[in-house]
Amino acid sequence: MRVAELMTKKVSSCKTSDSLSVAAKSMWDGDCGAVPVLGAEGTVKGMITDRDICMACFTRDKAPSAIQVQDAMSNKLYSCHPESSISDAEQLMRKNQVRRIPIVDHQGRLAGVLSLADIAREAGREKDGGKREIESEEVIELLGSICQPQGQARAH
Repeated sequence: MRVAELMTKKVSSCKTSDSLSVAAKSMWDGDCGAVPVLGAEGTVKGMITDRDICMACFTRDKAPSAIQVQDAMSNKLYSCHPESSISDAEQLMRKNQVRRIPIVDHQGRLAGVLSLADIAREAGREKDGGKREIESEEVIELLGSICQPQGQARAH
């Protein structure tokens, strides 16, 4: 199974130059806890989470409107292409302990996001439908690996 089959294609995003208020509104509008961050040229530069926003505001003692996304986002970008296999995406998520990854085209532009929730929903559909490309146990193992305290992730 390929990432393109499971990824969420309609994705909220923000820009590096936006304020954290804009990023938070994007998350609110998209009903999500993280959004990809796009650079001026439209390529994906990183991700920002609701936790990143909260911690940036707390540690700087500033309002979200006073802080730019580029100052709070994660600069480590873990991404896949739409044609990547789900198992490759899962391995990337497990290794880097991330719950979602931006899916980018070969020019680095946003094509979608693949989340742990997308994978879990597919496993549930397959369980009910008889098709078995993603096993429930695989999702449980992935979640366990991602949720390990930092530095204690199990190698696979």
